[in-house]
Amino acid sequence: MPNDTRKVGTGGTALRIHLLACGLIFWLCAGIIQADAADKFRQPLADGVFPIAVWLQQPEHAQRYRELGINLYVGLWKGPTPAQLAQLKRATMPVICEQNETALTDPNRDVIVGWLQQDEPDNAQPLIGKIGAASMGWGSPVPPAEMLERYRSMHRRDATRPVLLGLGKGVAWDAWKGRGNRTSHPEDYPEYVKAGDIVSFDIYPAAETDPALTGKLEVVALGVKRLMQWAGPDKTVWNAIGASRVKNSDATVDPEQIRAQIWMSIINGSRGIIYFVHQFKPNFVEATWFNEPELATAIRKINQRIQTLAKAILSPASNDILSASIRDSRGAALPTESIAITSRREGCTSYVFAASLTNQPLKATIRLRQLAGSAEVLDENRSLMLEQGKLEDHFAPYAVHLYAIPLKGKSCPG
Repeated sequence: MPNDTRKVGTGGTALRIHLLACGLIFWLCAGIIQADAADKFRQPLADGVFPIAVWLQQPEHAQRYRELGINLYVGLWKGPTPAQLAQLKRATMPVICEQNETALTDPNRDVIVGWLQQDEPDNAQPLIGKIGAASMGWGSPVPPAEMLERYRSMHRRDATRPVLLGLGKGVAWDAWKGRGNRTSHPEDYPEYVKAGDIVSFDIYPAAETDPALTGKLEVVALGVKRLMQWAGPDKTVWNAIGASRVKNSDATVDPEQIRAQIWMSIINGSRGIIYFVHQFKPNFVEATWFNEPELATAIRKINQRIQTLAKAILSPASNDILSASIRDSRGAALPTESIAITSRREGCTSYVFAASLTNQPLKATIRLRQLAGSAEVLDENRSLMLEQGKLEDHFAPYAVHLYAIPLKGKSCPG
């Protein structure tokens, strides 16, 4: 059809205005739809539900994990297979897994809520010999450009589910030699994060054997902060938490260490937790929690608290915090980076979440905006009075305190 508007006249002008208006409305509506879709795209579970996952566990354990507060599986060994998907469907346990033919066509594929990229592509990859699968040493990491192409390929096959990219401990530790010839090249990561809608990483300082990391829980917070910066606002950040001895037979699995790492992650922006529960030494155990009932009970309580606060956690930060000052046990000033703090409002409650990022005891003074009364310290059976808007509390090494402050006003009588 020829494109000539010179002879249309005023009727043509009206038509053009009408078409432009329709086009504008279309693009505005499309933008709204895309924004809503993006929100759901980054969050594979229902609104107001915080993702709490386990890594690479057998589907037969799904119901037991659900009883511990797990609401998501990530990874399926040599799968997904029809049997694995059927088991998860019966247990109503959603999964993020690899995108194979079964995943795309199986009748139970609706249990799949996301696609899984190759794990830790930023680490050096094993060289495979010509005879069988004999390892010939270690080569380079998978290039970011290759991971991006895999990501695009996944979306071409199915664009309705987010893609999860899990990275290694180089996210938090530049000197990690496991990156081979890309050790001390953090500039790779802004490119890697393009290959996922949800980007995650793992580092397990509680079970680490390298003296440079052993027991330094704060590297978890550092990794989340860096990943948040690299990923930007258009992607969602998760992270893995080591909840076993992993390869360190001498490590102690301490629930308080696990809780500390989870909350320092959440405070710094993580919006999903993936528990790593495998043990490799002195013997292999896939589901370590089932052999440690006291640990399992502690994990269940941690997960329950996260879920009761999920709506607050997933909401935007409030502006209730004016400032914070930190001092050590002798009264000397410490950098504000010694503690992670954020605030949220949900209903008639203001929440302040705080986690120490040091192995030394400290005292924090948090100045709050227009808040008065008392703060309940959740899970600690105590409360604190706010003195002129100041919340003061002591923190043991890597301690976490969660404060709930009732709001008062016309919409919040009390």
